[in-house]
Amino acid sequence: MKQPRPDRPVRDSVDTMTAQTPPFAFRCLRYLAKVFAIAGMDVRKLRHDPTELLTRAIQPVLWLLVFGEVFAKAHTIPTGNLDYIAFLAPGILAQSVLFVAIFNGISVIWERDLGIVHKFLASPTPRTALVLGKAVSAGARALTQAFIVYFLALALGVQMNWSPLPLCGVVFLVLLGAALFSTFSLIIACIVKTRERFMGIGQVLTMPLFFASNAIYPTSIMPDWLKWVAHVNPLSYEVDGLRALMLAGGQSTFGLPADFSVLVLVLGVLVVIGGLMYPRLIT
Repeated sequence: MKQPRPDRPVRDSVDTMTAQTPPFAFRCLRYLAKVFAIAGMDVRKLRHDPTELLTRAIQPVLWLLVFGEVFAKAHTIPTGNLDYIAFLAPGILAQSVLFVAIFNGISVIWERDLGIVHKFLASPTPRTALVLGKAVSAGARALTQAFIVYFLALALGVQMNWSPLPLCGVVFLVLLGAALFSTFSLIIACIVKTRERFMGIGQVLTMPLFFASNAIYPTSIMPDWLKWVAHVNPLSYEVDGLRALMLAGGQSTFGLPADFSVLVLVLGVLVVIGGLMYPRLIT
């Protein structure tokens, strides 16, 4: 009588487990689908209340038309072979992205108060996907600022780079910068947990981040201690990349690989921290 092979049940169980385990690519796609589902919820809010985008448009208009025009005529800030308005435009775009993203955390506190965060945490969605979804939605809002700054720069006679690859780089940098500062904002919201505290801390953080960067003046004229701060400030790398990609004949001080690498690395670290801290929002 023929005896069954003893390894068959083991092999069958391994085959069953392999069939039930989705491949890595499928898990990545499912993760991204959850990220974009969270982002889509936030973006759809803008269709019902677009006034936020209109009010955010005032700030770059004032900086370029008032601050930029005055300092361009004063010739007090050395900008090399660039006109001061051309030098300033990428910095104001980065500033607009910062200001849009840094207050994104207050919406997370609102969602906590409405019970939405509790539902998110009860779902099987990974915590980092929740954080990245918020970051992507901030990037979508920030892109509207790019259109405004481009329009103003053109109206003021700035020579822009319209090649497809640099334009794609600008879009990616805007999304990356907004995601980074939005995630930073979410971490602050998880720490302070109230709207009042968050608004106070948000106001305290935005101006030092902006002025301790190369957004409105080159790092070469900074004192040594401020140069060190500017070199560890992620906003400086976003401005540097935008200045190289947006402007015709633009150049990067740090190098584009360094600009993108620093922003991606910092974003990755913040997403992990945000994923760990997100459940603390309801405690």
